Parts: sequence; C-alpha cells; structure tokens
Amino acid sequence: MDIFANMLTGFGIAITPLNLALCLVGCFVGTLIGVLPGIGPTATIALLLPVTFSLPPTSAIIMLAGIYYGAMYGGSTTAILVNMPGEAAAAITCIDGYQMARQGRAGPALGIAAFGSFIAGTVGVVFLMLLAPPIAELALKFGPPEIFAVMVLGLTILSYLSSGSLLKAFIIALIGLFIGMIGIDIAGVERFTFNIPDFYDGIGLLPVLMGLFGVGEVLFNLERVITRDIFITKIRGFLPNREDWRRSVMPIVRGTGIGFFMGVIPGPSNTLSSFLSYAVEKRLSDHAEQFGTGAIEGVAGPESANNAACASNFIPVLTLGIPTSPVMAVIVGALIIHGVTPGPLLIRNNPDIFWGTIASMYIGNIMLLILNLPLIGLWVKVLKIPYGILFPLILFFCFIGAYSSNNSLVDVNVMIFFGLLGYLMKKTGFEPAPLVMAYILCPFLEEAFRQSLIKSHGDFSIFFKRPLSATILAVAFLFVFMNIFTGIKEKRKRLLEKIDED
Repeated sequence: MDIFANMLTGFGIAITPLNLALCLVGCFVGTLIGVLPGIGPTATIALLLPVTFSLPPTSAIIMLAGIYYGAMYGGSTTAILVNMPGEAAAAITCIDGYQMARQGRAGPALGIAAFGSFIAGTVGVVFLMLLAPPIAELALKFGPPEIFAVMVLGLTILSYLSSGSLLKAFIIALIGLFIGMIGIDIAGVERFTFNIPDFYDGIGLLPVLMGLFGVGEVLFNLERVITRDIFITKIRGFLPNREDWRRSVMPIVRGTGIGFFMGVIPGPSNTLSSFLSYAVEKRLSDHAEQFGTGAIEGVAGPESANNAACASNFIPVLTLGIPTSPVMAVIVGALIIHGVTPGPLLIRNNPDIFWGTIASMYIGNIMLLILNLPLIGLWVKVLKIPYGILFPLILFFCFIGAYSSNNSLVDVNVMIFFGLLGYLMKKTGFEPAPLVMAYILCPFLEEAFRQSLIKSHGDFSIFFKRPLSATILAVAFLFVFMNIFTGIKEKRKRLLEKIDED
C-alpha cells in the first residue's frame, strides 16, 4: 500500500507544468539524439548538465532520464530507415528492420519497435518501482566494509565487461581513481593540486564529462567517413497487422525479461540485451531462416530488450549509488552536482526525486509513443543535416558549458585536456567508462575504506572477516581470474592455430 501511496505522490510531482515540460523536452531531445548517429545520450546528458543548474534536482533528473530512454526509442528509427544505428543498442535492429523497409514494410517495423519499446519500458518501470525500495532497505544494513566491497565489485565488473583488455580497463580505472583523489582530503592534506587554487576542491566533474564524451567524441568522429543512404519509401501505416502481433508478442515478453535482468549488470547492458534477445529469438523460432531477410521478431525482441534495460539500469544507481554504465555515471554526477547523495539513503532522504522520476518514466513512455510515429518525416529531415554543421555546434556548447559551471578558464582547459585524452583513448582502445566510474566513486570508496580501518583500528582483515564483504570481494576476484583465464585460453588457441598454419 505504501508503494501506491508513494506513486500517487510521485505523479503529483511529475505532472506539475515544469516537470511535464522538462519530461517532454528530455524525450524529444533523447529521440533526436537517438536518430543522429555518432552523438549518443552520454555526451548529450554531459552537454546539457549546465542547463540544469538552475532547476530543482527532481526536475533535472526527470529531464536527463528522459534523454536516456528517449535515445533508445530514437535509435530504432535510424536503424530501420538508414541501416545505421543511432545507438549501439539498435545495431542488431538494422538486420531485419532495414530489410522490412526495403520490402515496403517500414511502417510495421517502426510500429512494432515503438509498441515493443513502450510495453517493455513500462513493465521495466513497474519492476523498478517494486524492487528498488526493498533493495535500498537491504543496502542500509551494509557497513563501511560492505559498501567498499560493493564499489570494488562494480569497478571490477565494469572493467571485466569492457570490450578491450582487462589490463587496459584496470589501468584506466586507476587513472580515474587518481583524478578523483586530486584536491584537499578530509584530513586537510593537499594531494596533486600543483598549487592551483581551482584544484583544491578537486577536478570539476562537468569539464571531465564534457571533455571525454563531448569533445573526445567529436574529435574521433571527425576522422570517420559517415555515409547515410536513407531508404525513402512511402510509409503506408504504422499499425502491425494481426500476423505481425502474433509473431511479436512472445519476443516482446522474452525481450522485456532479458533486458530487465541484463540492465542490472554493470556494462553495456542495453547493447548486450538486444543482441542476446535476437540470438534467443532466432534459436526459438520455427522459421530461423527468415532472420536477416525481414523477420519482425528480429525487431520486436531487441527493441523491447534495450528499453527494459533502461529501467533496470536505474536500480543500482538509486539503491546503491553505483553507476553501471557511462550514462548512469553521468546521471550520478548530476545528482552529486545538485547536492544529492546517491545510494541507499536517497529513497529515504529524497523521496521526491525517486518517486517523481519513476512517475515521470510512465509519462515519458507515453510521450515517446506519441512522439515517435507521427514525427518520422521530421526525423528523416534531421538525418540529412551535414555533420559539418552539427559538430561545430556541439563544440560550441561544450566550451560554453565548461566555462559557465564556475566562470573559470581553468575548467575550459581541463575540458580540452580530457577531450584530447578521450580522443587518444578511443584511438588506442581504452574505454572511458571505467575512468568515469572510478573518478565518481573515488570519494565514496575512500570514505568507506577509511571508516572500515577506523572501525578495525587499522586491521585490513576486516574486509575478509565479515562474511558479506568477503563474499562480495570473492566475486570481484572471481571476475578477475575469469578474465585472465579467458585471455590465456584465447592466446593459446591463437598460438595453436598459427602452429597449424606453419
């Protein structure tokens, strides 16, 4: 009964004119970003953080969350019409969605993607509403050693799931921890400030995010040749017929379950869930040979999976304060900028943010269903905008945003530095996610570590004497050993193949 009372309160917050308008803005911008390949929700949220400074925290998170799940909706439009995913999670949709468009069935493909996304997104929010409060209550029983262990586990899993090597992921995570330690610590000791007054409070979060995900992305995309062959066809109708629904119902159900489960796991859960959903549907299908030639199940399942994952992505953030992806890391950063401490106490101390955001997700899913289908013509026109116009505008907003955060040129220089770093990381195969996550978690990780040692009078064995923290750390070490074993096995396989060739 408390949940329903809280949801009524949440809807009372979400339907205020300001929050409704910001939810609509977030959904529209998110869809736009999803349609445009090469930008992504992470960079967009980082770019728009300065816009939220004058907003109440709840309103800011409502808008930023709308951008995130809106981008998942928009990515399918580009995948189906252009054969280019606006979002990585929509990459698998290209296979059958574009073939359906070439067969004159772009309407049903777009329709089932929108309806599947709406159903999965709504069901995902329902489970988020039901599961997050008890998980947060359980997390409140954690002591400093358990909190430290959970954060180590989060960093380890995210590093383990990075597409590059584990060594690269750990190196970049250590750099993130180093950046997070810059400034004056709780004992009043200066660390790595180089006598720059602006660094006494640490490196600003906004310049780091805008540099890595804004400037870095633009620099990397400038050297890529992006061609867009838009398949223009008359879209006769968006409503799938009875046969389409018969073939899509179970893929939507399975995709929702797969996406929600995968979304809780740190890493690129939206992309992994959509690919896993496609593989499951192809294996279970009675006509697997049709996959790749325009099977509607190949659109319904993946699109449902990546939108369900969006909702469950918020569970670790809202209950433990642990971001599971770069987007969630930026949203955690937004909470910190607005003076809100993410974690188990968020639901208790800031119920307006938690319940208002969840209520806005219900409303946002309806808005996206209304926005996506009638505005297909507009999205096609947007796709024709040259990147030579888009990228300079993105850089302009990056510089304005970095400077306006503290009216400091030091922040602009920090943004430029991290922009170049982000570009070099992409060129050399380093992913920014472990760096951002380690940087954001560093203060909380250090605080939990200090509190644990104070509690144990300097005895490091406290992390292994307590059963729960020992178990969590054991799981973290297991991920490390699994990655090492997998790497050794792959090297041995390549060596044997080379010997056979010789």
